[in-house]
Amino acid sequence: MPTLILRRFGFAAFTVAFVSIIMFLAVEALPGNVCTSFLQRFAQGPRLERCIEQQGLNRPAVVRYGEWVAGAAQGDFGYSLKKRKPINELIWERFRNTALLGGFAALLAIPLAIILGIAAGVRRDRPLDLSLSGAAMLAMTVPEFVTATALIYVFAITLQWFPAVTIISPGAGLMQMLPNIVLPVIVLSAVLIAHIMRMMRASVIDVMTSDYVQMARLKGVPERQIIWKHVVPNAMIPALNVIALTIAWLLVGVVVVEKVFNYPGLGTLMIQAIFDRDLPMVQAIALIFSVIYVGVNLLADLAAVALDPRLRRKGH
Repeated sequence: MPTLILRRFGFAAFTVAFVSIIMFLAVEALPGNVCTSFLQRFAQGPRLERCIEQQGLNRPAVVRYGEWVAGAAQGDFGYSLKKRKPINELIWERFRNTALLGGFAALLAIPLAIILGIAAGVRRDRPLDLSLSGAAMLAMTVPEFVTATALIYVFAITLQWFPAVTIISPGAGLMQMLPNIVLPVIVLSAVLIAHIMRMMRASVIDVMTSDYVQMARLKGVPERQIIWKHVVPNAMIPALNVIALTIAWLLVGVVVVEKVFNYPGLGTLMIQAIFDRDLPMVQAIALIFSVIYVGVNLLADLAAVALDPRLRRKGH
C-alpha cells in the first residue's frame, strides 16, 4: 500500500510539474513577450525597457522558470501588470469566493446525487428511475448559462428573492456573500447531481447483478442489508473518480457561471486578466486550477485504495 500511495503522489507531482512547463513554454512562444503583449502600441522606449527589467525578461528562460516555480511553491506569483500589486494578494481573495461557491455546491450536490443514484439503481426501470434519469439528462444537456438565465428571470426579476448579479466587493464578508451564491450554487449543483447520479446509478446496477450479491440473496440476507452493506460500498469505488472529476470541474470550470452572475471569483478574475493581457496573472490562475484538478483526482485515487482491498494488496 505505501508503494502504491507513493506512486500516486509521484505521478501527481510529475503532472503538475509538466503542466507548469507547458504553461511557461506557451507564454514564451507568444509573439513578443509579456511586456509587449500588455503595453501593445506603447511597447517602445523607456517604458518597454522598464517593464522588461521589472519582469526579469532579460534573464535566461531556465532561470526565470526556476524562480517562478520556486515563488509559486511559496504562494508568490510575482506582480500583476495591470493592477501593479502582488498577484497572490489579488488571487487569494478571489480563491476564497470560488471555494465558497464550490464548497456549498459540493455539500449540496454530492450527498443528494449519491442518494438519488442509489434509489434509481435499486428501482431500475421503474417510474422513479425513469423520472430521475430524465431529469438528469435534461440537466446535462442544458448549458449552464441557459439555466442561470432562467433562474435569474424567475427568482431575481419576477419574484425578486435573490440578486440577479453580484455587486459587492471581492473582500466582502461571508454574510454579505451568502445571498449572492444561492442561484450560482443551484446552477452548479444541477450539473453535479446529474453526472454523479448517473454514474452512481450505473455502478449500483452493476453491483446488484454481481455473483456475491446474488449469493447473499440466496442465503436469505435482508435486502436492506444487502444494499447498504454490500452494494453501496462497492458501488462507491468506481463512482469516486466521477465525483473527483466533477468536483475538479466545479472548482476550475465555474468561469461561465461566475461571468453570468458577475461573481467575484477566480473565473471572472482570469477572464479580466485575459482581456487586460495580464499574462502573469493568467499563468498563476491556470497553475492553481491545475493543482486543484490534480489534487482532487489524487484524493479520489487514495479513497479508492482505502475502499478496495484488491488495490491495497496490489500496492504491497
